[in-house]
Amino acid sequence: MSDTAQLDRKKQAKGGKAPPAGAKPAVTLPEHIVEVISDSGEGAQRCGQALAGIAARSGNGIWTVEIIPAEIQPPARSVAGASGIRIRIGAKEVTNGGDETDLVVAFNEQVILGRVRAGELKPGATILLENAWRDSRDASIVKSFNEAVAALAKGGFRVIEIPLERECRSLMSDARRGKNMFVLGMLCSIYSLDLQLARDQVALTFGKKDRAIIDTNIKLLEAGFAWGEANLDFKYVIPAEKRKVAQVVTNGNVAIALGVVASGMDICAMYPITPATSASHYLSDCFEKVGGLVHQAEDEIAACAFAIGASYAGRCAVTITSGPGYSLKQEGLGLAVMAEIPLVVVNVQRGGPSTGLPTKVEQSDLLAAMYGGHGDAPKVVMAVSGIEDCFYSMITARKIAETFNMVVVVLSDASLSTAQAPFPRPAFSEDWLAPPLDQSPLPEGAKPYDWDAVTGIARRFVPGQPGGMHTVTGLAHDRWSKVAYDPATNEEGMRARSLKLAALQKSLKAPSVFGDPEGDLLVVGWGSSKGAIEEAVERVRAEGLKVSSMHLRFIQPLPPGIGEIMKRFRKVMTVENAWGDQLQDQLIDSDNRRYPGLTMILRSRYLVDIDCLSEARGQPIKPSNVAKAIRAKLQEGK
Repeated sequence: MSDTAQLDRKKQAKGGKAPPAGAKPAVTLPEHIVEVISDSGEGAQRCGQALAGIAARSGNGIWTVEIIPAEIQPPARSVAGASGIRIRIGAKEVTNGGDETDLVVAFNEQVILGRVRAGELKPGATILLENAWRDSRDASIVKSFNEAVAALAKGGFRVIEIPLERECRSLMSDARRGKNMFVLGMLCSIYSLDLQLARDQVALTFGKKDRAIIDTNIKLLEAGFAWGEANLDFKYVIPAEKRKVAQVVTNGNVAIALGVVASGMDICAMYPITPATSASHYLSDCFEKVGGLVHQAEDEIAACAFAIGASYAGRCAVTITSGPGYSLKQEGLGLAVMAEIPLVVVNVQRGGPSTGLPTKVEQSDLLAAMYGGHGDAPKVVMAVSGIEDCFYSMITARKIAETFNMVVVVLSDASLSTAQAPFPRPAFSEDWLAPPLDQSPLPEGAKPYDWDAVTGIARRFVPGQPGGMHTVTGLAHDRWSKVAYDPATNEEGMRARSLKLAALQKSLKAPSVFGDPEGDLLVVGWGSSKGAIEEAVERVRAEGLKVSSMHLRFIQPLPPGIGEIMKRFRKVMTVENAWGDQLQDQLIDSDNRRYPGLTMILRSRYLVDIDCLSEARGQPIKPSNVAKAIRAKLQEGK
């Protein structure tokens, strides 16, 4: 037996029930991290998303991290094929996936072994393990199950075998399709969540299905709740406080899609690519209802060209992709820069290079976004730092693109794409939208590229606008859009396009500092690492360390004041989910060390000796890893 709390198997065989746990006092916790792990197609992610929704509606802070295998349909019962979700539930706002997991529900023993080997479980974590495999007719499966349970127990984990298949089979013929809702009910019992809220969430989850399907899933939920109440000897409560304002609970990709709608953009051109596709899927469901259009092109190049054409015609279009797709768009983006056509590009970064880690997170596209492509092609580069920021950044990106007639690249990543978190429901503002397109006749002699001497901005001409007829070209051109190869004209155009970045930079505010304005160490980050960095800074500050952090939303152009902020700290380090050489390697020294993108940019711009914590594990950076790196950095030289 793997645990004294597991069911009496003899009574199971006779159809009896284990002794009820009785009235279990619920242990109050400030937070807990739970994972639901299964083979692909068993609904673990749907279970976790529903649990997060119930907790959020209860008033808890939540953050989810989806666990997605690299293969679309990996072999069943394989260590590498673990598919599931992590849910961090807190009494207060939660801004990241946290550290190691406290409790796991595993549908077979192989998928949990994968999580253990990846170091994702806390020492002594509780594992609720489906025990149907112990009675398999396949002797090799029985052997594998017994060996895994013994290894987990030896590793110090508390393993509790649970009869998922047996319990679900009493309610439906295909138990594999019902386990996830049974587990949802069991987790609602464990975390003392309201059963009626759970019923409502299940009805919402299966809202497009027949009523009979909804009712069956509610029965599974109730059965799991009752089983947990009767058979488990532990129970938790995470205090929750009802939100004072209405909340939206969604993931980063859906937030991006909602931001596209709210921004007034009405054209999205895309080609499917992991992990960006779900943003386009959401738009496909709702965009036409508000006058928008989603165009699925034959490839990434065509998607970029379609978006550029739509923007040239007077709209402001967006194209959504990931790293490999962004590479394919480079020639088109060069055209948009040269022709000064507004365009928003969303790059939901994944691990690379090449096909790389298509379902895993990485922040390695920063330099490609800034400097990728041929020639000098200045683009605005923004990075979203959270789910709410995914929404509002699209509004900002559209405004910048149309104000400066520029390409604006918005960097998200695989972590944010599937992570769920609540944020206040946005209240629509007319300011989000662009003013009506000016199609009035142009004055005689108006030039299509009449660049302002200070800002480099020229009025946008719209095809068909009286007096605005001209030939658009990707070749070097003069103010009349006539092809011109002479040195003076070429440099005039390059100067104007570069001045736009400088003009935008003058309008930006200095980044805020999290913590004191001066101290021993400043931690600088960008993108989805914000929550983990700030949580780590809070931890070490509670230990008395003089540490603060600064998070950058704009990378190109960098906002003003960064240099002055860094001067107020004795040391500076960055945190990036990207590769950087480590000085511990025998071959690496200060002359040949390669730094990740932001570290390289800040070192070269401000001539400051900036160190870095860089990870490229395909996983979100944990607060504990950041805190450990901070302590180590402060110990250097002591």
